[in-house]
Amino acid sequence: MEYRRLGRSGLRVSTITMGTMTFGGQGAFANVGNTDVAQARRQVDVAIEAGVNLFDTADIYSDGVSEDILGEVLQGRRDDVLVATKARMVAGPGPNDGGASRHHLVRSVERSLRRLRTDHVDLYQIHEWDGQTPLEETLEALDTLVRSGKVRYVGASNHSGWQLMKALAVADARGYQRYVSQQIHYTLQARDAEDELVPLTLDQDLGILVWSPLAGGLLSGKYRRDRSAPEGSRHLTDWSEPPVHDEGKLYDTVDVLVEVGEAHGVSAAQVALAWLLGRPGVTSLVIGARTEEQLRDNLAAADLVLTDDERRRLDQVSAVPLRYPHWHQAATAKDRLSAADLSLLGPHLG
Repeated sequence: MEYRRLGRSGLRVSTITMGTMTFGGQGAFANVGNTDVAQARRQVDVAIEAGVNLFDTADIYSDGVSEDILGEVLQGRRDDVLVATKARMVAGPGPNDGGASRHHLVRSVERSLRRLRTDHVDLYQIHEWDGQTPLEETLEALDTLVRSGKVRYVGASNHSGWQLMKALAVADARGYQRYVSQQIHYTLQARDAEDELVPLTLDQDLGILVWSPLAGGLLSGKYRRDRSAPEGSRHLTDWSEPPVHDEGKLYDTVDVLVEVGEAHGVSAAQVALAWLLGRPGVTSLVIGARTEEQLRDNLAAADLVLTDDERRRLDQVSAVPLRYPHWHQAATAKDRLSAADLSLLGPHLG
């Protein structure tokens, strides 16, 4: 397992992070799995044996049960691993049970620490943008949590480019703790992050943690053109995260994933994960598995090496047209592009 520096911090994290959204399987996100304590313990054992050192959860996963189970199974080895959790989503019926206010964040971290049975969170992430709470309040609260020792590093999740850049600017101006990472959705099926979030990461020296790197299973190989999806499958039915805007393109991409996987004797899922690990700015992939078999298969992606030709094929089949102002910059600004700019525009320059 490779370990990569998380942004400009000195923290090194495994290229595969174990996500625990399936732990508990009740309340919020109950439809993604139902992993009990015994199963969770086995999955954590397998992950640690493979070299995983970062475990990701959130206060709303199974209404806090995910944190509780993770805390239980990590007893006796908490100091050997890193734990990341999140807050911001609505976690109760009260008017202050959501958002990124000082009140909500301080109360949320205290509750998370109790459930996780620990005295600190290694990475505390703002789960979603809050456009109604002043950034100064949010960032000051996070800064206080770091200085108190309850939080080691802070990160963001699901922010747009301008929102994240504004937060970094406020932190720099006020001397607050800066986000070291962003947790985002980024896959062969949805490459939107390449427009702003990946270049921003490279320019500002952040880390990228990718949630749902198999697009909720869409890139696993089980969804194929002219075939019925497996019984119990969520996607292309009543589950729309991520949304599928071009079903034909999805199937074209999966076809190439399967072909490349067959050439290596591995699953399409491993190929999709290996492609992501070779993309600019990507630090770690947050994987979640319903079974030990799925977990072991995903973990193996950390060692899969794709050829340049295989990467080109995957790039081409999943490519999207440049949006404005990027197509204009590719045509008129190519004499003054930074490394961050080139992460998106480089392949489009003659």
